[in-house]
Amino acid sequence: MLSELHVKNFAILDEVSVEFGKGLNVLTGETGAGKSLLLGSVNAALGGKVSKDLLGSNGDYALAELLFDNDECVRDLLEKYELPESDMLVISRRITDTGRSVSRINGETVNASIVKEIASRLFDVHGQHDHQTLLYPAKQLALLDRYAGAEALAAAAEVRSLAREYKAAVRELAEAQERGAARARELSMAQYEYDEIIAARLVAGEDDLLEERFRVLSNREKLTEACAEADSVLSSDSASVTTGIERALRKLAKASSLDPKLEAIYEDLRLAEEQVGDIAARLSDYLSEITGTEAELAEVGERLDVINRLKSKYGRTIDAILAYAEEAERTIAKLSDFDGYVTSLTEKVKRSEQALRTEAAKLTKLRKKAADELSAKVRDSLSELNFLSSEFTVEFRELEEPGETGAEDAEFMISANPGEPLRPLAKIASGGELSRVMLALKTASAGKDEIETLFFDEIDAGISGRTAQKVAEKLADVAQTKQVICITHLPQIAAMADCHFEISKSAEGGKTRTMLRKLAEDEVPRELARMLGGAEITDSVMANAREMRELAMQKKNVT
Repeated sequence: MLSELHVKNFAILDEVSVEFGKGLNVLTGETGAGKSLLLGSVNAALGGKVSKDLLGSNGDYALAELLFDNDECVRDLLEKYELPESDMLVISRRITDTGRSVSRINGETVNASIVKEIASRLFDVHGQHDHQTLLYPAKQLALLDRYAGAEALAAAAEVRSLAREYKAAVRELAEAQERGAARARELSMAQYEYDEIIAARLVAGEDDLLEERFRVLSNREKLTEACAEADSVLSSDSASVTTGIERALRKLAKASSLDPKLEAIYEDLRLAEEQVGDIAARLSDYLSEITGTEAELAEVGERLDVINRLKSKYGRTIDAILAYAEEAERTIAKLSDFDGYVTSLTEKVKRSEQALRTEAAKLTKLRKKAADELSAKVRDSLSELNFLSSEFTVEFRELEEPGETGAEDAEFMISANPGEPLRPLAKIASGGELSRVMLALKTASAGKDEIETLFFDEIDAGISGRTAQKVAEKLADVAQTKQVICITHLPQIAAMADCHFEISKSAEGGKTRTMLRKLAEDEVPRELARMLGGAEITDSVMANAREMRELAMQKKNVT
């Protein structure tokens, strides 16, 4: 349930906070007072399109914020999008003077699509434009599925999934058949590529080893020369390092017997002699191991050329080249048995189509059962909404083949007056009739719709008198199980309110601002009198207003 709406600097709404209650919440006020701006701020908070022109004159940003008293019905979505959970759910939107807007849920920044997805479970807005959406068969079919319940919604989701799979299978088969003419060329190319790679007998990692060997072979003369000179310096020459260390050791051996302080130096030099000797031995071994011929160098170079050529064609690494060969092998297998491949795709299409038709038939059955029930309830509601003699039914038209919406289209058909034939809902010319049909549909589906809060604007468009009273009573009925928020000009509807809010406009300091306040019970008759009598409120109008409120409370069984 929506517990509070907070709006700041939204056009002429300076700063307004509304604490809504359970049941029927009514907002009334003079034309132009700013009632529709409240609906606009709600739409803005719920991710609707807004313009920076809606920014007021009291700051560089506008804010619209909705507080819901719990988040249980959207807990799974909060977990899905890793949003904070709380006893309260806060949805807000901030719009700056640059046109940039930021939406948040429980303080976390989110994009508009997430806001709309979460809000769709919490709030249902019905303005004049929203009535018009009822005219589209696709919207009517979606409404019917929601009415049919969880099983139908699950079946509809499965049908969408199966229809996409079926389309993909059909597309794959068509593409395979189109490739028939080019199959021989594709097969030949795949076979050539596969044979070329396999003939190379590649081994993972061999390119690194070959490159290292090629580098050694290419520089073996330089390596031999450098190592031989180093060996000569260390041990081969008469003036070598080894010879010099040996002489120094002999001298220090005698000297250290005279002064013990030289013993440590002598020991370090002795270790150095061992290290130099070890290095000289390793150099000698390396010189004896340096082998290779021009023939080997040529052979290694040719092998690297083969590998690098394959890399330029099939992948940057040997692993990538081998993976390419595996894919080519699969292509060869597929094209070598092309007829079998096409046959398997054909069978896949048949299986996919059968699964789709089976699930679509299940959905059709659920829809038709729900349509009969919904039609009966809507007819009863239309009668209560002062349609003299109305008929309402859901007409199904079978499609040539099932699609993402199922095996049929559905359209709401209505006869609003005696003697008139059933016609599509779109043929209704009266806005008042369309508003009442929409209310009848919401009433009929109220028990099965999980959305707790309904916001009605212009529900009273084009109606008056007895019809207005019937609409008021029907809104009160809906408000027994839902929270209803209604902007209205009709006193009949306002008289039924559980919470009545007055919207007024004033000019202060050269600025126009809108204010909103909740009326106490003893203030309600005066606002009803204003709606009944206009500018001059006489005693008789006040008496009429009090009587209207009392009768409304009796109708609602309120003492």
